[in-house]
Amino acid sequence: MLRVVIVDDEALVRSGFTMILNSTDDIRVVGTAAGVEALDVIKAEKPDVLLLDIRMPQLDGLTLLGLVTRLPSPPAIAMLTTFDADEYVMAALGAGASGFLVKDTEPEQLAQYVRALAAGAVVLSSRASRTLLDTHPALVATLDEEAGRVSGLTERERQVLVLVAEGLSNADIGARLYLGAGTVKDHVSAILAKLGVASRVQAALAAQRAGLLTERPGEP
Repeated sequence: MLRVVIVDDEALVRSGFTMILNSTDDIRVVGTAAGVEALDVIKAEKPDVLLLDIRMPQLDGLTLLGLVTRLPSPPAIAMLTTFDADEYVMAALGAGASGFLVKDTEPEQLAQYVRALAAGAVVLSSRASRTLLDTHPALVATLDEEAGRVSGLTERERQVLVLVAEGLSNADIGARLYLGAGTVKDHVSAILAKLGVASRVQAALAAQRAGLLTERPGEP
């Protein structure tokens, strides 16, 4: 059973997400919080996945993100956002977030995203990706620079990067490419270093800017 904590200052978001996720057979929301008590809830419940509002009045999501990523066994973290604050999104990209979810994510997709996060995958819906690139010119400039480094990757690293961008976990990538988990982890580490990025999310966005997600046969 996957354990989830939801931190958001809007009661409707907390209750709505809780109802959706608890209706599944393999996911349970074990705690919710609205602000300063969030870290205590996370420490007590030890969730597999944290859904975290990127901007809250009492304790902003970026501060909490930094605190949670320093825990001994931090959960996978996806930021909940409406993409209306450039500086928050940019900072979260570099602070260890595993993805971004818009707050009006379709109910049937929410559980899929939580499962992907728990498996170690990047969660960045196509809508979220388009919104990031359309509304954050500073991010686009950074990604273009990172995308230019894609040519320095080996063919195998490019294959791994495409699968990272598709949201696959290391285990799934290994199964797809017939590689061991340790080998995939080494490839991902090398990719992040060569692209000069700090997270799989940034690598996925750079792959999109480099055109890797549209080069494959059979795709438009």
